[in-house]
Amino acid sequence: MVTPENRSEIAFFDVETTVPTRPGQGFSILEFGAILVCPRKLVELESYSTLVRPADISLLSVKSVRCNGITRDAVASAPSFADIADKVYDILHGRIWAGHNILRFDCVRIKEAFTEIGRTPPVPKGNIDSLALLTQKFGRRAGNMKMATLATYFGLGQQTHRSLDDVRMNLEVLKYCSTVLFLESSLPDLLTTDSWISPNAQTRSRSNRKISPVEINTTAASGPQFESHIASSPTIQISGERVLNLVESVSLEGESFNMSRLADEIENDALHDGVSMDEKPVLESPEISSSSAVPEGCSSLSAFLTPDNVSISCITAILVPLCRGSQKIQILHNDIILKLHCMHLTVRFGISTKFVDHFGRPRLSFVVDAPPSLCEVLDECDKHVRRLLLQSGSTSDWRPVVTRKNGFWSFPNLRLHIPTLVTGDAANYATEICWKEAASGAEQKLMFSRFDAAELGALITPGTSVDAFFSLCPYDYQQNAGIRLVAEKLVIHPK
Repeated sequence: MVTPENRSEIAFFDVETTVPTRPGQGFSILEFGAILVCPRKLVELESYSTLVRPADISLLSVKSVRCNGITRDAVASAPSFADIADKVYDILHGRIWAGHNILRFDCVRIKEAFTEIGRTPPVPKGNIDSLALLTQKFGRRAGNMKMATLATYFGLGQQTHRSLDDVRMNLEVLKYCSTVLFLESSLPDLLTTDSWISPNAQTRSRSNRKISPVEINTTAASGPQFESHIASSPTIQISGERVLNLVESVSLEGESFNMSRLADEIENDALHDGVSMDEKPVLESPEISSSSAVPEGCSSLSAFLTPDNVSISCITAILVPLCRGSQKIQILHNDIILKLHCMHLTVRFGISTKFVDHFGRPRLSFVVDAPPSLCEVLDECDKHVRRLLLQSGSTSDWRPVVTRKNGFWSFPNLRLHIPTLVTGDAANYATEICWKEAASGAEQKLMFSRFDAAELGALITPGTSVDAFFSLCPYDYQQNAGIRLVAEKLVIHPK
């Protein structure tokens, strides 16, 4: 009997959806397609594809049709998601899920669809997101890392943006990329000397350890909640060039997919680099040497400058080398890393939990109004970092750090991020958070026993005034680039 514990096939899947046309509007699945792949031979064993009729067919706009070619007439007689839920669950539950950008999109849409019909979502044994994996390991040699670009690079034809075609193309792209990486790892001195060092390598720092975006859980899939499973299950991180070795070591017949045994065979000596996931190293520049790294300066609060103490003409940006030929961008003021301190920033929007990390934890942030003096400094930083990224060959979309919109609010604003500190299996805030007493004006450091976004959200609400000490962290991640403002200390004033 095949159970979730002994399913060995990898489920490559893709969903096509409606495209939201107004704020707050969600996605509706229009098509689901999947193939089951033998992890030993990387061949397709079974396939399934169907159009899906959305609950509200009026959501299928002209913009949606332009995206994937699926019209209202095409889905009018198609089954609803409730009609195919049993089949989708059977394909996905207890298997390794694979696809391009599935962690941020397809996995979320599947969970939403099951929740809407009151069903428990399927749970993966592990995830392989080829966008994250290839962004780290294959880099800009193939362009912007979209599936269509990768397919063109390898001569695989045009992407159709239909589910079954896309997952089959995804598998072929992975085969080609894995072969190239396998050959390069065999003769690195000969095959990689003149190759591009990935300017898009994404890594994640956890306990000073480099983590690859491929996650495989050592425990079998269980439990009703998708996020809680990802957040609580122990994981093994697998470097990209070892994917072929991993899948070839599994026997398809007569042997269950023993993740723990495979984990013991993975070498961990390459997992040392501690680059932040949101720091996407750019192409190596011969002008920068290891001796030119800029000192961090004083770690005390005196190292933070107020915008009024910043000289615009003294702001610069440089490339600083990291491990293995990659680099990051640092913003300087008079040759010292620039950090800023702003008093009495008004909170415009409270704590956001919209985005999550690979472990299911929210990435916390909130929006504050930006005074003119701070806008001037940040605009200058934007200019220098963007110029440096363009010179390095980046084609990512630039996102200005200061947001200016015409609408119900016209005051410029910016987003402050609160990083997560992970110790073992426990998570807490890496930002020092204090409360300012109204009567005495004394600061009281707040102690949090656990990571609780709701608890923090009750303190940082719209209209609250905060003093912020923050770092400026340039990023180039998944085709988006900009400067992330990371709060190192927050002082909350009572209303």
